[in-house]
Amino acid sequence: MVFSPALLAYQALTRLLEPLAPRLLDARVAKGKEDPARVDERLGQPGLPRPDGPLVWIHGVSVGEALSILPLAERIRKDRPDVTVLVTTGTLTSAQVLATRLPPGVIHQFAPVDAPSAVASFLDHWRPDVGVFVESELWPNLLATARKRGVPLALVSARITDRTAEGWRKAPGMARALMAGFSHVWPQDQDSADRLTALGARVDSQVNLKLSGEPLPYDQGEFSRLSALIDDRPVVVAASTHEHEETAIVGALDHLADRLFLIVVPRHPERGDGVAEGLARDGYRFARRSQGQAICPDTDIYLADTLGELGLFLRLADVVVMGGSFAPALGGGAVGGHNPLEPARLAKPIVTGPDASNWQSVTRMLKQAGGLVSVLSPAELPAVVAPLLADPEAARDMGERARRAASEAAAGLDRLWLALQAHLPAAPSRRRR
Repeated sequence: MVFSPALLAYQALTRLLEPLAPRLLDARVAKGKEDPARVDERLGQPGLPRPDGPLVWIHGVSVGEALSILPLAERIRKDRPDVTVLVTTGTLTSAQVLATRLPPGVIHQFAPVDAPSAVASFLDHWRPDVGVFVESELWPNLLATARKRGVPLALVSARITDRTAEGWRKAPGMARALMAGFSHVWPQDQDSADRLTALGARVDSQVNLKLSGEPLPYDQGEFSRLSALIDDRPVVVAASTHEHEETAIVGALDHLADRLFLIVVPRHPERGDGVAEGLARDGYRFARRSQGQAICPDTDIYLADTLGELGLFLRLADVVVMGGSFAPALGGGAVGGHNPLEPARLAKPIVTGPDASNWQSVTRMLKQAGGLVSVLSPAELPAVVAPLLADPEAARDMGERARRAASEAAAGLDRLWLALQAHLPAAPSRRRR
């Protein structure tokens, strides 16, 4: 690890403040931001024993990063069942999502707070053979201590904005020290590659884990049940919507085909009460999934305010409108869009708003392939959605173009797994019978 006075000062300060960590975590528990049954994991105290054998540790902070981890975890377990995969995340929502999505044999723990004793306790117990950090999680104590113990580290699918890079440029010594600790740095796009190189990283080829992965899971029985209730009405899914987007999208699509069925899937299901109040105030006939309300022939909208069921609703769609991409056009703050590969993998035609800044390269790829269309505001949705609903064959062709583009973009996982295997002991030989 490169010497850095700023890093030493950070370590000294966090050592001094670490006795306050339990009290701060208790306050977070009281606010519902930590799991009370597992809060000790945040102090580096393990919630499970470490299995024997090699262990790959993969870390991603929140839901998006956690979901992008799944293809790598699945690949490791498939190719090397002797290797344990430990996934750490930092948010309650990510833990809830992973609870139903992690492959068998993969362990989830909450990441330790970035304080010396907590980090040391975590590493003492889990003793990883290699550590994989996803996107931009750069916790100085965690990285420096792991590297000091000889754990090879990889920064994968790395994404760094100009604003984040500007912040690190104010502490160039610490940035160089942290970047020097990575054996591999795989940026997800060229802009991130250039910024990471300027911070001192030795950059490998580009890898974007979010381009890899299988279609989202779903309940086949529930799909059949909902399909029967919807009958032959054309279905539009507004996926991963944010505040103000629901009202604007519903209003824009209100005057399309009389038999249109709209499924609204808020990005944060806890917003369901507010969305329901807005729909009721505007006079729409809707059913709310979290309340078990039935879909009737006169139901206009299905408010799908539940967690982990997006794969079900996307499969019901004839057209998918991606949320998180209209906020600036509606006077809100930038969200940056959400993953358009989720509908693309299911061969669904995609419409997105003007703000897809977190998915620029993916959006560009899908648009060039003819599987995605961008509009400037919700008011422009009818002009794009109506022709697709009127011509199901054209909609299917557009969805198939999206699916092919998504499949072609997923090759980075092979390069990543090949490199990680170099840091693991050889697989045990299989006895012939």
